[in-house]
Amino acid sequence: MDRKLRMGMIGGGLNAFIGAIHRLAAIMDGQAELVCGCFSSHPEVSFSTGKSLFLPRNRVYTTWHEMIEKESALPEGERMDFVSIVTPNHVHFGPAMMALEYGFHVVVDKPFTFTLEEALKLRDKAKETGLVLALTHTYAGYPAVKQARKMVADGLLGKIRKVYVEYPQGWLSEKVEDKGNIQASWRTDPSRSGKAGCMGDIGTHAHHLAEYITGLKVTELCAELNTFVPGRLLDDDGAALLRFDNGASGVLMASQIAAGEENALKIRVYGEKGGLEWAQHEPNTLILKWLDKPMELFRTGTGFMNSAAAANTRTPGGHPEGYLEAFANIYRNFSKTVMARMDGTEPMPAWLDFPGAEDGVRGMQFIDAVVKAGTGDTPKWVRFG
Repeated sequence: MDRKLRMGMIGGGLNAFIGAIHRLAAIMDGQAELVCGCFSSHPEVSFSTGKSLFLPRNRVYTTWHEMIEKESALPEGERMDFVSIVTPNHVHFGPAMMALEYGFHVVVDKPFTFTLEEALKLRDKAKETGLVLALTHTYAGYPAVKQARKMVADGLLGKIRKVYVEYPQGWLSEKVEDKGNIQASWRTDPSRSGKAGCMGDIGTHAHHLAEYITGLKVTELCAELNTFVPGRLLDDDGAALLRFDNGASGVLMASQIAAGEENALKIRVYGEKGGLEWAQHEPNTLILKWLDKPMELFRTGTGFMNSAAAANTRTPGGHPEGYLEAFANIYRNFSKTVMARMDGTEPMPAWLDFPGAEDGVRGMQFIDAVVKAGTGDTPKWVRFG
C-alpha cells in the first residue's frame, strides 16, 4: 500500500484513559492515522474530543451506528479502513459486529465482549467475513514476553510443569467508584462490566499471558472470588488453581485491593530443565534459571534476543521499551496484516503475532469458569474451553 490505514475510534473521549493510549499506539509506527470517531455517548463530549484531535466536524459522530453507516457510504478513498473500539465492556459487541458486517476491520479492547455468547458470535462473524480482528491484550506485545514464548516453544525449558501468574493492584482498596472515579464506576458495575470485576478486568490479562507464553491451554480451574470493600457489587480479589492441557498445574492471583501496588503483573514458568521469570515493573529483563548452570538475564535491545523479540523491539539496549510500545506492537502487526490483505498478499508470519478473536473467546470462557467455580461457599473445579 502507498498510504496509511485510516482509523476510526468508538469511545475514548477526552477524560478516558485508554482512548489516548490506543491513539498513541496506533500511530507510533506511522502505519495508521485517525480520520473519524464517535468518542462518547454524549454528543458534546464527542464533538469536543474530535475538535481537540483536529478532526473535521463531519467526521465526528454522535452514535456508533451513525458512524459505521456514514463511513461505509463514503468513497473508498475516504472512508475508514478499520475501527478501534475502546468503550466499556457492554459496548464492545454491538459496534464490533456492525463494523464487520459493513466490511471494516476491527481492534477491540479486552475483555472481548460482555458475555461468552457474544464472543462466540463475534468470532464466527470474523471467520465468515475474513476480516482482521485484533484484541489488545497489551502484555503479549512486550519483546521480553515474545522472547519467553519462543524459548518455551523451542523446548529450552523442557516440558512445562508449573505456572505462577499474579496481577496485584491497589487502586480499588477504597470505594472510589462512589467518589467520582469514572474508571472505577463502570468497572465495578455489573451492567457495564459483566459478571466479573477484578477477574474480568485484570484476571483475564493474567490468564492470557500464561497461555500466550506457554502455548498451553487451561482446561480446568478451581477458584475463590472475594469482595472485600463493603457495598461493592463485583469481585475485587480472587485466585484460581489451574490445570493445563499437558498436565501442568498453575496458580493465578488477581487483586485490586492489594494496597500500595500499581500494576505488578508477574509470571514464572517452570519446566523439566529450568524456569523463566518476567515482571512488568522490569519489562526489559527476562530471567532464566537452570538446573545445571548459573542464572541468565536476557535484556531487550541486545544482540542476544531471539527473532521474535527483535521483530518487536525499536530501540537499542538500555533504552526502556514499555507499555505504549507493547500496545503499539499489537497495532503495528495488525496494521501490516490488514495492509497485506488489502493488497491481496500473504502477511509475514511475524505480523500475525497479535491476539485475536480466539483469544477473546478464551478470555470469556475464563471469566465464565472462574465465576462459576468461585460462586458459593466452597470452591469447586470447573472445566472450560
